[in-house]
Amino acid sequence: MLIVPLGAVEQHGPHLPLDTDTRIAMAVALAAAESLRKQGHGVVTAPAISYGASGEHEGFAGTVSIGTEALERLLIEYGRSASGWAERIVFVNGHGGNVQAARAAVDRLEYEGRSAGWVPCAPWEGETGLPAADAHAGRIETSLLLHLAPDLVRRELAEQGDTRPLRDVLPELREAGVAGVSPNGVLGDPTGATAAEGARLLEAIVRAVVARITGEDA
Repeated sequence: MLIVPLGAVEQHGPHLPLDTDTRIAMAVALAAAESLRKQGHGVVTAPAISYGASGEHEGFAGTVSIGTEALERLLIEYGRSASGWAERIVFVNGHGGNVQAARAAVDRLEYEGRSAGWVPCAPWEGETGLPAADAHAGRIETSLLLHLAPDLVRRELAEQGDTRPLRDVLPELREAGVAGVSPNGVLGDPTGATAAEGARLLEAIVRAVVARITGEDA
């Protein structure tokens, strides 16, 4: 099995690095692969696909989006090539904007007779114990980065953004992008984040990812 981390390059508030999603996807993929190997699966982890579909973040400097169409094509060609030697390919996705492309690419690869899947870098619903209004650069991602790369988190700049649940924000988000909803680019409140919480969240995400892969939900 080939596990492929899928991330993005986009603004994550004033306090997190542009490659936050890629760093999280890579950490999850590596830990999930190790867990799967301990269960007896043959697994390798690929270098991350670091650019994704981030059009909703184009209002902020630093964002580089290749768009859904290009990402879908990239994942299809990636899967076609890698399936020449890998029995199964699973994309571990760290960015919500990539979902449409990942679904379409996996559907195409499966239609062509290749074994492919994708899973989100997300725990089971309700497992975080945190508010649902934490969609981007909030407490979850900030805690994860404090655990994974604390030197890259500018804690003194962390500030609350739009704290409405994502379902309430989505209509505005689709119309005006993240900048039209939250001037600082944060959807949530990162101020209570801790490295210890990040370690716990990473474990929860990895458990869910491994379960989804072994349960053939990928």
